[in-house]
Amino acid sequence: MPPDRYPSDLTDEQWELIEPLLPEPNTGGRPEKHPRREIVNAIVYVVRSGCPWRYLPTDLPPWQTVYWYFQQWEAAGVTETLLAELRVKARRQAGRDDEPSAGIIDSQSVKGADTVGRDSRGYDAGKKVNGRKRFIITDTTGLLVTVAVMAASRQDRDGAKTALLSAYLTTPIRYVFADQGFAGRLVDWARDTLRTTLQIVRKPAEQQGFSVISRRWVVERTLAWLTACRRLARDYERDPAVSEAIIRWAAIAGMTRRLTRGRPAQRQARYLCD
Repeated sequence: MPPDRYPSDLTDEQWELIEPLLPEPNTGGRPEKHPRREIVNAIVYVVRSGCPWRYLPTDLPPWQTVYWYFQQWEAAGVTETLLAELRVKARRQAGRDDEPSAGIIDSQSVKGADTVGRDSRGYDAGKKVNGRKRFIITDTTGLLVTVAVMAASRQDRDGAKTALLSAYLTTPIRYVFADQGFAGRLVDWARDTLRTTLQIVRKPAEQQGFSVISRRWVVERTLAWLTACRRLARDYERDPAVSEAIIRWAAIAGMTRRLTRGRPAQRQARYLCD
């Protein structure tokens, strides 16, 4: 593999963060045919470039193998583990506690490709989008905590319950900031069911035109980071669970870049020694 083959390839430092968190091989004692680093490189390549699995370059492992690992790791909860562990490391690096106590929720409606089935797509009349809606919760630094994907026709107050419940079960977050689209019965439900305070951050009454709104801009920035990955520019996945996995991989790649920021990129040393 030539150095600097693709911009999405993991550096040595980034691979050192991911490798220990992957499950042990289950090959009956036989060595794996393709290096795991190349499998992860291929997954991140799909997420970043937006190409279909079948269009993976030939110098990466076969697309069938890459997608098999993608499915197996998702079934084993690998992306959730990676997301949680890397978030802890990033928070420590920023001088924060390992686990967040507050979060921020927002939704994003994206167009659905023709591969998105009728049973999991809908029309968001407010955004005039036919496709799916993503609900994400981040910590107060913008690191992804949880994601839920569903039809775009789902109201924010209803769809947010899945994301809030997931955050409640996996983190100590009990205080969540949200925009006025989440106001109403959801505030009471979060308080009574999850013992979580949902604070609605409203626009100042005197505001005219665009202005950054306290707290809310953090999660909106995270959505912008995620949609910089072309696979997330619209929703291409038949199964919403696959969409959620793709979003987690995009966030994982972003966290590894954050953790290794400022270090010289080393992509070739390992291969020159082979």
